[in-house]
Amino acid sequence: MAAVTDAAGNPWFSWDYVQSNASALLSALIQHVELTAASVLIAAVLAIPLGILAYRVSWLTGPILALSSVLYTIPSLGLFAVLAPFLGLYASTVVIGLVLYALLVIVRNTLTGLNQVPVEIRDAARGMGYGRLGLLTRIELPLSLPSIMTGLRIATVSTVAMVTVGSVVGGYGGFGELILEGFRNNFYKAQIMTATIATVLLALVFDLVLALLGRLATPWSRRRSA
Repeated sequence: MAAVTDAAGNPWFSWDYVQSNASALLSALIQHVELTAASVLIAAVLAIPLGILAYRVSWLTGPILALSSVLYTIPSLGLFAVLAPFLGLYASTVVIGLVLYALLVIVRNTLTGLNQVPVEIRDAARGMGYGRLGLLTRIELPLSLPSIMTGLRIATVSTVAMVTVGSVVGGYGGFGELILEGFRNNFYKAQIMTATIATVLLALVFDLVLALLGRLATPWSRRRSA
């Protein structure tokens, strides 16, 4: 890494730093993307069925939301500190923590989307012979996709930010590694700011990609809003 000199030679941003540390930035980017994508994907696989279960079984709604809310309120540093002794200092430890934080938003938005399906549409589908499974898979879930995608977008952006905390778990924090190293390296402003900006830009890219996928997956919502 470039050495820090005096305060005058320690600007908040430097293209020289970006150019001379391109490989380190690329490695951090790849790790950040991998951790974010894996965490959100696993969270979605768990949270969407939980949201459906909470919708179908009313007495489970409260416990599912309460449990996911409790997990969401655990301080991130404390959670990783608890997980690390049991799971080791691995990328999977960071992913598990990130998954737990992403559950609440996706569960809640899945449940909200399903509850917002108009009653008359459900009644019409039943009148056409749809059973519970057909009603869910062909009517309710497609109509709740906008809400689910919104939950995925929020969870993804939050996860991009949370990945940086993973730097406390054996070096699995993506751009968080560079931010932490910048603080340790005599408060290297260029390194801290570059990694911070890169994290924000990555969150924006993820959000734009998911927004586009959401529009492609719900063409009827575009026609309705036009």
